[in-house]
Amino acid sequence: MGVEIERKFLVQPSWHPAASGEEIAQGYLSSVPERTVRVRIRGAKGYLTVKGKNGGADAARRAEFEYEIPVADARAMLALCEPGLCEKVRHLERAADGHDWEIDVFHGRNEGLIVAEVELGAEDEPFERPSWLGKEVTGDERYYNSSLAQHPYETWKQL
Repeated sequence: MGVEIERKFLVQPSWHPAASGEEIAQGYLSSVPERTVRVRIRGAKGYLTVKGKNGGADAARRAEFEYEIPVADARAMLALCEPGLCEKVRHLERAADGHDWEIDVFHGRNEGLIVAEVELGAEDEPFERPSWLGKEVTGDERYYNSSLAQHPYETWKQL
C-alpha cells in the first residue's frame, strides 16, 4: 500500500523561485474526507490519484495511490470533476540536507497563496527548515487542495 507522509507550510514573502516551475491543473472526482480522487494535468502528463483520510494525530500520514494516465483522458476527466479547479505552478527546491521541497504558487481563485510541502520517510524524520519557511499548516483542512477547490483562498478574506 502506498503511504504519503507530508508536512505542509506557508511560505514567507522573501522566497523567490530558483527556476521556472511546472503548470498544474487539478480537479476532484471525490473530495469527501474519507477519500479524495484527484485528476491532475502536470505539464504534458496526466495523473489519477486516490488519497485516504488524514487528520487527527496522524495528520501528516495517509494512504496514497497515484497512476499516470493519458493526458487526453485527464482533460476529459477534469470536465467530470466537482466544481472548482486548482491551478498552480509547482517549483522544486532541494534543501542542503537533501530533502526536496515542492513550493506551490496558486493562481486563479487561490491567487496569493504559496504553500511548501516536504515528503518524509517517517513522521519524526528531522529536516532542515529553509529560511523562507513560514507557519506549519499540516492538518489544517483549509490548505488541502481539495478544500481550496471548493473554498478558494480569495473567499477567506470575506470571513
